[in-house]
Amino acid sequence: MTDKTGRKHRRYDPGVLRTACLCAAFVLFGAQLQAATPQRIVSLAPAMTEILFALDLGEQVVGVTSFCDRPQKALSRTRVGGMSNPSLEAILALKPDLVVLSMDGNPREVAQRLERLGVKIHVFTARRMEDIPQGIRDLGKDLQAPTAAERLAQNLEKTILRHAQVAETVPAADRKRALFVIWPEPLIVAGTDTLVDDALTLLGFDNIAAGTGVSYPRFSVEEVLRRKPEVIIFGQGQGAMATLAEGLMQRLGSLGAIQEDRLIFVDDALYRAGPRIAEGIADLSHALNERREHAPP
Repeated sequence: MTDKTGRKHRRYDPGVLRTACLCAAFVLFGAQLQAATPQRIVSLAPAMTEILFALDLGEQVVGVTSFCDRPQKALSRTRVGGMSNPSLEAILALKPDLVVLSMDGNPREVAQRLERLGVKIHVFTARRMEDIPQGIRDLGKDLQAPTAAERLAQNLEKTILRHAQVAETVPAADRKRALFVIWPEPLIVAGTDTLVDDALTLLGFDNIAAGTGVSYPRFSVEEVLRRKPEVIIFGQGQGAMATLAEGLMQRLGSLGAIQEDRLIFVDDALYRAGPRIAEGIADLSHALNERREHAPP
């Protein structure tokens, strides 16, 4: 069919038009579903659980691991097992539309099995301090919560920058040797490529276990005595650390750090790549600066 100008016009079948409209509506509806905030989220790592609640998505969290103890509301969620061995049956029973995992703690096989079962996943890959803000942003995109994620990421970036600027003013000769005890018996310490190591470096201290090439090496008492840490930090991620560490402190009694009470006990904030890292850095910085003043020149 042509008009007076000679241009051809396509003749559309009403049935084809209706079908095209329905298809377009379906695609649009599908895109909206894809863009919708997940309503049933399972978290397989404590840090991920803390991030989800910090992004105001706690109500959508239906399942967590047995290690997810923060915030308090997380304790009321269904437990699906541990980080390394979660129950796939328990996860599937919760009918999640997103499962959030961490590369630092969840075996790759768990993510692969979930994908094979058709479950949508998000793997948080950030393991170092400087990578966590972007990791939070990436997670926020998948959760359709970019604004809250950006706010959380910027808060951490500002904390890191502020302390890094202070640490730059510490002369190399004044940097003190520090040891971070993860567990006293057997003695497990924070070594290479860990958030704790990043925090100590950020705050102007030298981690005596940083050169081991192992994230959480097992140290002997003799090795600690040989390396002579000037400050010893005990993490409390496993309970009443002061009581558990009494035997270790007795065996390290010849160290100046023990004799002069340059000991610090902190909570588990620096163990987890989550929103409390900023708080953990600030608390450790305050405690370390107090001990720095009493450490030998």
